[in-house]
Amino acid sequence: MANTATHPAQSNKPIWYFIACWTALNLLQAYVLEIHGDEAYYWLYAQKPDWGYFYHPPMMAVFIKIGYTLFHNEFGARLVAVLTNSLALYLLWLIVKKYAVTAKWFILLVSCVLIIHVYGFTTTPDAPLFFFAVLFYYLYQKYTEEDSWLTALLIGIVVACLLYSKYHGVLLVGFTVLSNLKLFKRPSFYLAIVVGLICFTPHILWQAARNFPAVNYQLFERSSDKTYNISLTTEYLGGQLLLGGILLSWFLFYKAFRTKATDTFTRALIFNAIGTFGFFCVNTFFANVQPHYTLIGFIPLVTLALINLQRNNYHPKWLFSLTIVNIALILVLRISLVAGFPFVKKIIALRTYFGFREWAAKVHEKAGDAWMVMDDGFQNPSKYDFYNHTLKGFAYDSRYYGRTMFDIWPMEDSLQHKRIYVVSAGPLDGYKNDTIKTKDAGAWYGVWVDDARTYQKIAIDTKTQQVKLHPGQKVEFDLQITNPYGHDVNFTNLGYKHPVYLESCFFTGPTDIADVQPAGADFNNISLKPGATAAYHTSVVAPKEKRTYYLMFSIRTEPFRGSKNSRLIKFIVE
Repeated sequence: MANTATHPAQSNKPIWYFIACWTALNLLQAYVLEIHGDEAYYWLYAQKPDWGYFYHPPMMAVFIKIGYTLFHNEFGARLVAVLTNSLALYLLWLIVKKYAVTAKWFILLVSCVLIIHVYGFTTTPDAPLFFFAVLFYYLYQKYTEEDSWLTALLIGIVVACLLYSKYHGVLLVGFTVLSNLKLFKRPSFYLAIVVGLICFTPHILWQAARNFPAVNYQLFERSSDKTYNISLTTEYLGGQLLLGGILLSWFLFYKAFRTKATDTFTRALIFNAIGTFGFFCVNTFFANVQPHYTLIGFIPLVTLALINLQRNNYHPKWLFSLTIVNIALILVLRISLVAGFPFVKKIIALRTYFGFREWAAKVHEKAGDAWMVMDDGFQNPSKYDFYNHTLKGFAYDSRYYGRTMFDIWPMEDSLQHKRIYVVSAGPLDGYKNDTIKTKDAGAWYGVWVDDARTYQKIAIDTKTQQVKLHPGQKVEFDLQITNPYGHDVNFTNLGYKHPVYLESCFFTGPTDIADVQPAGADFNNISLKPGATAAYHTSVVAPKEKRTYYLMFSIRTEPFRGSKNSRLIKFIVE
């Protein structure tokens, strides 16, 4: 049973005042700030409703769709995120209130956690993740106190919502169950499992119908030599200290991890705090982990710290002073962001909030009703679409860049053989470049490309997964080239302004290519009906330097840099 001791003087009134001020600040920031690149991308999700998207489930699109229906601007895109963030804080208060935590210290410690501020006014997958994570803890606390079929039903629905928000939600569920294996003795627990699976099935079917694109990307399309770099771990740890509050985070971690489990619920909190931060710390040995991945870990962290302080009646004056300074620093940053002070615009992580409304308008003046295409990066084409209320901003993701929904949506089909406007951060050689100058977004360059032809979705498959050769040795590949488009495709250069090439690319890192070898001219003889597959035989020569490479077959047309058309083949030169 949970410790339900309450303080006789406890009152919700200070919490209501706090949440009112918190909501007002978030609403102001949601209204004033320009759309973030990620938010604009998810706004596109909302314009194309579906059960899933590449890399992400659809909950953030639902949040944006609801708010944007009411207000067709940044405020609308963020409205639901703001309101649910405030509701989550109230639910978190109800959770800790049962442990006699005072309103004063709840307000102080929660206000010190920077990551909670960040997702109070931005709509990314972490916004619904935060809300449904707190709601899950709220319901699970009740479930530990009383075995209720209704609570189990609600938990099943919330778990599905967690997973519809972000796949990281599985960690919360997994560590909670691991902390209390006796759940399997409750018949009602199986109701939660069944309901959760039923609710999440549409997304699973969506992924299966598209051959699980996110899984394929992680396993087969990313190059990595898996060499551990200690900076990945140190940057991760530093990021956690920053997100937890630059002055107070060390104290939160110290107190939380020293809290002893006195009931089933606090045991779940401990498992989730240690499990989440530990899981992502271990992942730094294999990959670059973004600091905000641990958002769901900060919920049990701050909860445990509050419980610890109350249990030990430890509220020193220095801690109060430190929290005030920490909160003041965050407020200064947030107010500076709203005011758009020059020093804020120089911070790389915040630069995306400034100048792109003007940029989108000026680019649209040049492009008009034509397709606006950018090479690599989903953020700026999405901003172009958001501010111009169009769907003609397109990201032609190259072999140097990860796949996005622009590779999946049927947008590329519509620009074939059209006159398109290509925008880039630097001038394109061989073309007459327009210079597009903006106050805060800098200078950009645009060129007109006639009779555009792209092959972003063409699939090139080979059964070979790994090759070991000596420097300069030749190897043969039998490729299967498939046309997934609903129109005929050919690779001839006769009568076309922009030639097409099939190239073998040797990667030494995600964006580093050591060697590019073009295929023979016979590739240009291939012609494919919709859905058809053609066999093609080509040879590749191993690079001279001995090391591990990752080979990708890429189709390139000018002025673009080639697509990700095949999986990566591990290519060892020894």
